[in-house]
Amino acid sequence: MTLLAELTAALGPGAVLTGDDLPVRSMSDASETGRHKPLAVLRPTTTAEISAAVAICAHHQQTLVPQGGMTGLSGGANPAPGDVALSLERFAGIEDIDAEAASITLRAGTVLQVAQDAAAAAGFLLPIDLGSRGSCQIGGILANNAGGLRVIRHGMARDNLLGLEVVLADGSVISDLGKLVKNNTGYNLPQLFTGSEGTLGIITRAVLRLRPLPTGRCTALCALSDFDAVPSLLKLARTQLPGLSALEVMWQDYFALMQQAEGVQLFSPVPPLSVIIETESTNGSDQTADFEAFLAGALEAGILTDALIAQSTKEANAFWAVREGHRLEQIMPHLINLDISLDIGRMGACVDACRNALHQRFPDIRVLFFGHAGDGNLHIAADQPKPGQDDPTDEVYRIVYDLVRDAGGSISAEHGIGTLKRDYLSYSRTPEEITLMRLIKLALDPDGILNPGKLL
Repeated sequence: MTLLAELTAALGPGAVLTGDDLPVRSMSDASETGRHKPLAVLRPTTTAEISAAVAICAHHQQTLVPQGGMTGLSGGANPAPGDVALSLERFAGIEDIDAEAASITLRAGTVLQVAQDAAAAAGFLLPIDLGSRGSCQIGGILANNAGGLRVIRHGMARDNLLGLEVVLADGSVISDLGKLVKNNTGYNLPQLFTGSEGTLGIITRAVLRLRPLPTGRCTALCALSDFDAVPSLLKLARTQLPGLSALEVMWQDYFALMQQAEGVQLFSPVPPLSVIIETESTNGSDQTADFEAFLAGALEAGILTDALIAQSTKEANAFWAVREGHRLEQIMPHLINLDISLDIGRMGACVDACRNALHQRFPDIRVLFFGHAGDGNLHIAADQPKPGQDDPTDEVYRIVYDLVRDAGGSISAEHGIGTLKRDYLSYSRTPEEITLMRLIKLALDPDGILNPGKLL
């Protein structure tokens, strides 16, 4: 029996798409760098079907690319010619919310916002939060160890993980869906697959920690005269705001562009740096007075030049809409996305060096900077100088990553390596570390069928 015939027999005809039925979105993640349709798209609905599909592909030595919400920016879900794509979108749903254990058990295809809403209805906060919450899926979030907006308080995806179910390269299933916070019984297997980008196994279910649902939030948009004030603001906030949940920074050109795109005028003139700072309270207390006192102190100390306190959820959402920049791709049609991590003390100088180097090489390039100052994650958005000329993407990567390497930073903060950053992995990992990664890959996927060519 042929590969496709076996897969169809195992999954059913509606779960194996080929030819004209292949969805266009199966070609590329949000980086829009994918150029090839897969041989087939598999759409299983159970762990057993996923296991069967992987076992069949292993028997035929068929390469397999896991796909989630396709919101990644590193080419990690892009198929090469001849690959089979395995979509988790039909394996979605919340299986359990345990109030006593403060945990939620979900299937990998569950959209983040669906999970957040279910947790909130049960009186809890699912602390992982990304701008793509309406389309990204739990499996992809964990496979890439995504971060997001409130890492400063709640950590990365792996910091909120309790248990995991994974299908290995031979189709066998490892199911560790425990809810224990403490479990020192050897290697932490769930963490091995978190951040592995689907190269070691396919995540099918997860148990995540829940937190108390915030009873209140205070949000302010602050103006700063230069980047040197940002570390000072962060240090003061960590000291005086125990509920600090976010500290986001936007450089002047990014803020001006996004403010205009959202049709709001929050600061005029636009300051050199704008920062969103947010706190959460969970005990029912009103933190407004302390929050206002903190801002007043920062203004008096000269750290801030201005501050707007959101008086409603609507006003807070207006601040966040500018920061999240959902209209950026419309404005910058040839967008090059970079996602790096730096010591906050070096971030300002690196931005200046980056801007100067890119403008020296591409005089008419548009390059914007914004990110999560609280955890050192910087996003860089560059627009190709002119449509039709040679694609500058590789050269932009080289210029930026050279600077990141020299600053001791990471070439990927939260979007993984995929294919787009693969050639630069040695900028952030030692030869010994890469050798160990290859040994782990060889042990778990000796035939190299899982997401080949990604990460390594």
